Amino acid sequence: MTGTTIDHMVSLVVLITVLIVSMGAFGQIITAAVTYQQNHEISMKAAELANALLLSSGDPNSWGKGDGLPLAFGLQDSDVGGYSLDAFALSRLSSRMPLVYYGKTGLWYSNNSLGEHALLVPVANSVNYTAMARLLGGEGSYGFKLTVAPTLNVSLSELNLNPLTLKVEVSALTGVIGDAALSYFVCQAVPQIGQVPSIRTISGTSRTDLAGSASLEFSSVDGSRDAYSVVVYARAGGLSGVGFKGRDNIEDNKIVPLIESFENRSVLLAHSWDLRSFPAPTEVLYFNTTFLILAQDFRLSEIKMTDSGGFAREGQVNYGTGYSPVRVQIPSRNAGILIVAYSYGDYSGIALMPWGISVLGFSTVFGGDASQADWVAIELRQVSISMISYQAKMAVWKTSGYQPGKYTP
Repeated sequence: MTGTTIDHMVSLVVLITVLIVSMGAFGQIITAAVTYQQNHEISMKAAELANALLLSSGDPNSWGKGDGLPLAFGLQDSDVGGYSLDAFALSRLSSRMPLVYYGKTGLWYSNNSLGEHALLVPVANSVNYTAMARLLGGEGSYGFKLTVAPTLNVSLSELNLNPLTLKVEVSALTGVIGDAALSYFVCQAVPQIGQVPSIRTISGTSRTDLAGSASLEFSSVDGSRDAYSVVVYARAGGLSGVGFKGRDNIEDNKIVPLIESFENRSVLLAHSWDLRSFPAPTEVLYFNTTFLILAQDFRLSEIKMTDSGGFAREGQVNYGTGYSPVRVQIPSRNAGILIVAYSYGDYSGIALMPWGISVLGFSTVFGGDASQADWVAIELRQVSISMISYQAKMAVWKTSGYQPGKYTP
């Protein structure tokens, strides 16, 4: 009897142990199932938000070319459809970079910069993260970040200044792009003492070799003497990209374009001293402008700027109190490049401003911070913006409720 009792007790202990282990395993299975369900919901939300942003043009469908906020949010180019995005809608998204203040307007500007050149948009005319989240219906439940970046990397480097010789390299995530078709445009600012600088232009075509590089020589351009800017478009395998390179021989005295109104296509030309004060000497700058538009064959063609109705095509930009900013008007509603050549004495510089982010290959990073998120779902889409190839990356995470085990793809 004693042996039987002991056997029963041992069996009971084993049974209880098995039950405890089974309950633990079952709990892990339930936790994994809940985690999967939560992550699946976030993944589905990422796809939903990507579709809402990239496959809808919003209301009104051309809100990017106006100054007011949209009633419904979307980034699709309504004139093209599909995965084509509106270069102007993207231009109006608030940048994550530090804001710029301009005292002569009393306004803060969203700062989307690339190298020495910038797209500065009044904060009042920009769409911020909170407003977009509210329009998309995700405010308070989900966070997101949208990154739109060029698919091709077109880099330019100087091999020689006189004559100006540049090396062009074309690559993608998969490596170098050989035998890419290149279209280039060169702009040179030639100072005229006591007058506005003249703008000289050169255009042409070339191709990269099998190693993805090409050498471009401009025999009439002395890069050590006069300011220049070169824009190169590359095409290969159905993809297209853009790169640019420039050099000024003016250090502190520069002209900085700022968007005044997308609807009126008006741009202010500000003296850099009024944006970030620096010690004297400071000079009055003579300027000359032109506008470039990208054609279907990826060649840039010039359109004359308006010189009436309070808008100037050329003139002077002064600094300090008592001098108002100069207004210029973009002569087209299509995407293009505003070129401002400026000079004083023998010194010259060139400011490039994209009218629509894609024409100079600007990127957009917009949204919240996912660094504290436990799980981030990613949606990738290949898109086109004014004929330039981009990749759109939508990152989404949950900001309320149960947070699963930390994992970031």
